[in-house]
Amino acid sequence: MDGFNAAVDALAGAVFFKVPLLGAQIELIVLYLAVPMLFFTIWLGFPNVRAIGRALRILRTQPGAGEAKGDVSQWGALTTALAGTIGLGNIAGVAVALTMGGPGAILWMFVIGWFAMTVKMAEVTLGLKYRTFDSRGHVHGGPMYVLRAVGAARGWPRLGLVLGGLYAFFALFGAIPMVQVNQSFAQVKVVTGLSNGWAYGVLLAAAVALVTLGGAAWLGEVAKRLTPLKVAVYLAGVAAVLIVHAPAIPGALTQIWHGAWSGGAATGGAVGAFVAGMRRAVFASEAGVGSAVMAHSLARVRHPVSEGLVALLEPLLGTMIVCAVGGLALVVAGTWRSGLEGIAITSAAFAQVSPWFPWLLAVVVVLFAYSTLVAWGFYGLQAWGYLFGNGPKAQWSYKILYIIALPPAAAIDLGRVVDIVDSSFFLMAIPNVIALYLCAGELRRDVRAYLRGAEDREKRVGEAEAFG
Repeated sequence: MDGFNAAVDALAGAVFFKVPLLGAQIELIVLYLAVPMLFFTIWLGFPNVRAIGRALRILRTQPGAGEAKGDVSQWGALTTALAGTIGLGNIAGVAVALTMGGPGAILWMFVIGWFAMTVKMAEVTLGLKYRTFDSRGHVHGGPMYVLRAVGAARGWPRLGLVLGGLYAFFALFGAIPMVQVNQSFAQVKVVTGLSNGWAYGVLLAAAVALVTLGGAAWLGEVAKRLTPLKVAVYLAGVAAVLIVHAPAIPGALTQIWHGAWSGGAATGGAVGAFVAGMRRAVFASEAGVGSAVMAHSLARVRHPVSEGLVALLEPLLGTMIVCAVGGLALVVAGTWRSGLEGIAITSAAFAQVSPWFPWLLAVVVVLFAYSTLVAWGFYGLQAWGYLFGNGPKAQWSYKILYIIALPPAAAIDLGRVVDIVDSSFFLMAIPNVIALYLCAGELRRDVRAYLRGAEDREKRVGEAEAFG
């Protein structure tokens, strides 16, 4: 185990190499992701402000089966992506952000989530534009396919293949959501007393196998049913915490605001709050990582940009609402300063409402973990298929390996789990962001053309209704 811990520490040290900024040390990879969030928000004309309403209208008028190419509806693709995005990173991750950066990290998570909306839109639009269909009509997509196609189009076919291969390789490790297994077991242990992490990991892996082995259709059905349920139950629990501590809410909001700009010595001040918020916001939204592109690529769409606009809703729901409201609950409860870590901080806050509330949280975290594990099993399968082919033998070998890899995560130290996942995520982001920059010009042209066309269509429909 000492050798494993040393290897993880070396990996995290390399990925999160720090550079001096404003009198503090900040991870270079954090800046690498912060810049495109700001750039594409301005470059694409602030779609995170102007296009939210249009995204909702697209979901109401999405094409049905046979009306467009794809395996699932746009709503199904969104809920599948949210199944992977809204996971324990949105519960335990908020607690981790608070212990790393103090209450100010919550504000930065909210702000970064807003900018993340545009990056998510950009990468999903490209994913739909460059997805491929096999001989059976099934969809295959993701940043690796974008990189391969863009490299070939730019006259750099080998570079495109290498970058696509690197993304797929990193995604294989990022696709094993260790945090979900680790932190769901931590909460189950609190309420049941179960001490055998391996036994829990095996049971969870068996449940994941039931869906993973069933294919994309099963995945879509599970996502459509579990995603709204898990979010509703969690937000109901958070609302209860906020109601119990209602008098403390104004003071908590003040803490969050001042902490974002000044912070404290123990949490690295304002820069420490920003870094903590940035790391956890990326993990929660997956914007810039490109993982959700693989889910959205399944969608039946009339135009790639339409699915990109739908993807705007992911960081809005997952980071700006779920994370921000959950973080506020932990601040008002004060449990982030209790010396606990991870999901235990949230459990302690829930226990202040009622002794049985940690059981409610246990149900929530198992739902979060399960749906995320199922979604990421599909993501890993896409990466595996890119590297080794999409034949039946290749697919089955990956599914078996994925299921086998889940149980050990329940027995690994949380700090090491966070370092492994964060490192994999940020390594995935390196080639994905390169693809975004290479396609910046065509992205803006496509988005402008689509929005202009959509406005013209809506105008014609309005005139027809007025005079018809």
